[in-house]
Amino acid sequence: MKILIIEDDKDMSIFLKTALKKEGFIVDAVEDGETGQYKALTSYYDLLILDLNLPDKSGEDVCTALRGKQKDFSIIVLTGEQEINKKIELLNLGADDYMTKPFSFEELLARIRAVSRRPKVIEADIIEYKDLTIDLTRGTVKKNNKEIYLTLKEYTLLEFLIRNRGEIVSRNSIVDHVWDMNGSLFSNSIETHLSKLRKKLDKDPNKIIKTVPARGYKIDL
Repeated sequence: MKILIIEDDKDMSIFLKTALKKEGFIVDAVEDGETGQYKALTSYYDLLILDLNLPDKSGEDVCTALRGKQKDFSIIVLTGEQEINKKIELLNLGADDYMTKPFSFEELLARIRAVSRRPKVIEADIIEYKDLTIDLTRGTVKKNNKEIYLTLKEYTLLEFLIRNRGEIVSRNSIVDHVWDMNGSLFSNSIETHLSKLRKKLDKDPNKIIKTVPARGYKIDL
C-alpha cells in the first residue's frame, strides 16, 4: 500500500513516515496543503493521512478538492477538534475516518487496515494462485505450503502484480505504485528485482510473471 502523509508538524511527519515504513508501507510525506493536493492529484496513492490545520490550504479544502476530482483513495484526517459536529462535517466532506490528536500509532495502524478493507471491488485476504498462497493481510507468500522469503520490495512487486492479474502492467505503473518519490530507481532496478522475485517463485522464470515485449509485465488469471 502506498500512503501520502500531509502534515506540517515535522516531528509528527517523521515519526509517522518512519513507523509506517517499518510496517511495510510505501510512504511519501509533504508539509503543506498545496503541495499535498498536487502530489495526490498527480501521483498514485492508496491512502492519505491528512492533517486538518495546514499552511497555505486547509485539510478541509484539500479533502473537498480531491473528492471533487473523484479521487477514490481512502482519507484519514488528523484533527485536534473534539466537537462532534466537526467530525460529522469531515465525514461529509469525504473523509473515510478521522483520528483526534493525540492518538496512538497502534490505533492509527488499525484504522488504516480497516479502511483498506473497503475497496470498491472486495479482494480476498488470501489469494491462491497455481502453487502459491499469498496472504495479503500478513504479507507472506507460500509455495506448496512452505513459506518463501521475499524482501519488502519483492513482496510489494508481487502484491501489485497479483492484484492486477490478467492485465498488462507497464513499467511506469510499477514505478508509481511500488517506489516512493525519494527512492533510487536506476534503469535496470525493476528488472533486477523482478529477476530475483521470479527465481524465488519458480524454476521457470516466466511461469508466474510474464514479460510482454514493449508493454510491461503480466500475471495471467
